[in-house]
Amino acid sequence: MRKLKYIFTLLVIPGLPALVQAQEGNKESAVGEFMRSTERSYVVIAVILTILIGLFLYLVRLEKKISRLEKDNGQ
Repeated sequence: MRKLKYIFTLLVIPGLPALVQAQEGNKESAVGEFMRSTERSYVVIAVILTILIGLFLYLVRLEKKISRLEKDNGQ
């Protein structure tokens, strides 16, 4: 279970700087403005979250299988 927490931490830490940066007034790039106007950024975020949740669930399932195999092999 510790390995799983370690892997999850490695997945979350790279995204933290993007969350904690303050926005600077009304300065917005043309790309950002375009993405928000067409609401494509929400689609991109949804796809990224779906992929990350899928990876996380896969790792949890794999960890359970490995633990069960180690337990069965040890007996």
